[in-house]
Amino acid sequence: MTTTSRHAAHLEQVEAPGHMLTRAAARALAVLRISVGFVFLWAFLDKMFGFGYATPTERAWINGGSPTKGFLSSVDVGPLQGFYHNIAGQTWADWGFMLGMLAMGLALVLGIGLRIAACAVTVMMAMMWAAEWPLAQQNAAGEPSGSSNPIVDYHVVYALSAIVVALTYAGHTWGLGRQWVKLPFVQKHRWLI
Repeated sequence: MTTTSRHAAHLEQVEAPGHMLTRAAARALAVLRISVGFVFLWAFLDKMFGFGYATPTERAWINGGSPTKGFLSSVDVGPLQGFYHNIAGQTWADWGFMLGMLAMGLALVLGIGLRIAACAVTVMMAMMWAAEWPLAQQNAAGEPSGSSNPIVDYHVVYALSAIVVALTYAGHTWGLGRQWVKLPFVQKHRWLI
């Protein structure tokens, strides 16, 4: 085989979708999956127990605090300010937020249900992006909003990361993805992969 034909064969393999995931790439995707999952899991744990980072102990959910009240009631930018202020501290919003953070975090860390997790992460990040409204240069008081990028910020990166790990079966490496897809219920309902 000549150098040219070997190069052409290599290009065919590289360009064939889904056929060239190296072991290093699979591991990198697993690290990305676990890292993004831990972002959501940490948010849940800190809001639940108040470790003193984003949530002081006295405002922890187990101590009667609201995981949504502080953030949503302080939304001061964008067209959805009123909506977010109205749902801040509502029981259903607190439960939805906390269960969402827990479920997304566990799914990503464990490598199971990644398609559903990717959809949930995308919806949650879109809602949080809209709450922070990075398109605005100034808040409602006319002060700088602090937005560093009007379009692609960490919300978008987290959503895209969740989508990528779902599409690449990143739960199969260092996760329970292989066992998950073999479950009869998951086999019957492929959208659960």
